Amino acid sequence: MKLKKINTNLQNALIENELTEANEIQKETFSLIKSGADCVIIAPEKSGKTTTLVLNVIQKLEKEFQESPRALIVVSNKEKLIEMKQMFEKFGNYTNLRVYGVHDKGDTEFDKNHISLGLDVLIGTPNRLSDLFSTAGFDVNQLKMFIVEDTDELLRLRYDTKIARIGENIKTQRILFSENDSERLEIFAERIMMIEPTWFDFNGAGEEEEYADEDGDEEDEEDGEEE
Repeated sequence: MKLKKINTNLQNALIENELTEANEIQKETFSLIKSGADCVIIAPEKSGKTTTLVLNVIQKLEKEFQESPRALIVVSNKEKLIEMKQMFEKFGNYTNLRVYGVHDKGDTEFDKNHISLGLDVLIGTPNRLSDLFSTAGFDVNQLKMFIVEDTDELLRLRYDTKIARIGENIKTQRILFSENDSERLEIFAERIMMIEPTWFDFNGAGEEEEYADEDGDEEDEEDGEEE
């Protein structure tokens, strides 16, 4: 895959998985993400957002280092977690990066014990990550990336407050991936204190998606629950 200064081990893994050409999203965002800048990436389903996410995390972290997570990734459900973890295994097979996933139906104590052994990438659903960060006392000072995938879906499920609380004491690069742009997405980007984020919209002009209750009322302030 022809990307400027891409890690050689990552390049080899991508080629072995028949990813020899970068798509538009990867070409346009790679250098900025590599620089550590905050950004919002808006693109349709199956456009390569998850691949873009994974290859950039591997590029940034490169190898196992210390005990605390250096990348924290929020996903909408267990299925997304499994898909992403498998992608890390494929594209990170020339690294020794430790990747672990947590979800609502997992065992909290088992998760805590596993994480305490040391890892580099922590992937999880909002509820489980919130529980772990409020009770386990992780060292967030080592985090280099705080990423939210399927942000518009998580906003639809009303996880705004929970995700914001997870990230409120984290000073690191922040990246949002979303299928659609909306006023609510812009408000959320401000709420999690993104620093002058660059917005990439691969949907074209598009229309803003409204997030209202079926009866037209505005949503309340309660944290969401997964459906």
